[in-house]
Amino acid sequence: MDQVAGKVAFITGAASGMGLGMARAFSQAGMKVVIADLKREAIDRAIGQFPAGNAGVAGVVLDVADREGYVRAADEAERTFGRIHVLVNNAGVGIIGSLLEATYADWDWGLSVNLGGVVNGIQTVVPRIRAHGEGGHVVTTASMSGIFSASTAGIYTTAKYAVVGLMESLRTELEPLGIGVSAFCPGLVNTNIGDTEAHRPAAFRESSYGKSAGERAGFMREHIMPHGMPPIEVGERVLRGIQNNDMWILTHPEYKAGAQERFEAILESFPIEGPPPPARVAAEAMVTRNPLFAGERDRLRARRSKSPAG
Repeated sequence: MDQVAGKVAFITGAASGMGLGMARAFSQAGMKVVIADLKREAIDRAIGQFPAGNAGVAGVVLDVADREGYVRAADEAERTFGRIHVLVNNAGVGIIGSLLEATYADWDWGLSVNLGGVVNGIQTVVPRIRAHGEGGHVVTTASMSGIFSASTAGIYTTAKYAVVGLMESLRTELEPLGIGVSAFCPGLVNTNIGDTEAHRPAAFRESSYGKSAGERAGFMREHIMPHGMPPIEVGERVLRGIQNNDMWILTHPEYKAGAQERFEAILESFPIEGPPPPARVAAEAMVTRNPLFAGERDRLRARRSKSPAG
């Protein structure tokens, strides 16, 4: 997918924030873009930000938790632009609150979108990409919360850890088919994710999180989100990640220390003892080492040796 002009991208949660930033960057690179989101009015506003008369941008209404609706949206996208080449599972809800206060409604809503929506995208769109045989790419928006956990965001972090592992597994299976896979793990981005509770469906209203949602959202809008990375920059970085076929698309270097501390803590947790039984080692051979990680490490090192800023 280093050559993206003329290819079709299906992006969920694309009417605002990072999804819209990706849609704009992809469109500027010559791609045809399907903006999938919950509300038609939001989709229309997003399309209004593209040059007038741009026939390469279309919108479809989609709740990613609705499996039948996902099929209808993918069908509509194919009727509009033909074969889909890039799937971006970007739709998500920034559900925040203590796990000690979480209700089943909190868990069901957070996981149905942040994890279930990704599963639905893979089940619905990936077979279509495989069928046309022209190659493609799957990107799932996780978060740095998919690399190391953050406080009072346990439901969100659970889903983001899950989708990172899902993308790592999917990459191994799709690589032989000419389809790339990336886990996109951004840090702070200037989006409206703080307003998540305003979009909570009625079926999931039995929650204690919403009580302070307005105050928290206002604080984030005023003091936190304006300092985040602009969504268009995020979109450009994701586009480069697709073109480079990067397993992990990371955007914020200031999070490296936190990731390193987690990885080092895990390594220090391994027991120090004598050599394990050879028979056990032989039986475990298929799971003790994943060639994906060493291969990606070596590829990135080689690329950076040519261009340290790459």
